[in-house]
Amino acid sequence: MTERALRPLTEEEYLALERESPLRHELVGGIPYAMAGASLDHNLLVTNLVALLKPLARAKGCRVYSETVRLRLAEDTFYYPEVMVVCGPKAHPLYETAPCLVVEVLSPSTEAQDRREKLARYLSLPSLEGYLLLESEGRGGTLYRKTAEGFVEEPLEESFTLPCLGGRLSLADLYEGVA
Repeated sequence: MTERALRPLTEEEYLALERESPLRHELVGGIPYAMAGASLDHNLLVTNLVALLKPLARAKGCRVYSETVRLRLAEDTFYYPEVMVVCGPKAHPLYETAPCLVVEVLSPSTEAQDRREKLARYLSLPSLEGYLLLESEGRGGTLYRKTAEGFVEEPLEESFTLPCLGGRLSLADLYEGVA
């Protein structure tokens, strides 16, 4: 095994790594972290959400991205949210920077990061109107909705209104086919 020095990557080095690597990596503080695969239920939940969001986004002139599109939070920090909605112009051919809605699906291996590190970073985005966390083991989640006073935490009810796009979603539709 060959030793190599670990140093923070520049944005250009990270994007080059991603272009050549068979694995996706999130970049946090310049350090790349390989991403694990997802369960079938996780994927079904993301697919259901994208299908439900697409007509709402189209009506508002917005775009819906899932899982393989990067969100740049800083020169040294890029994530791959499960789903994000962007309503402004495209920021860059390889990533977005100003989503109005970000969604992460919680799993045992990522829940702590999604609830702490990503929560703090996402809520600092000026464009963000909502951060939605969905349970992958069970049915439900939490929505952080932007208000005039800041973000408020709302447990999901059977039906809820989306920030950014408007429209209502139901947990029954979101979790259709998910065990």
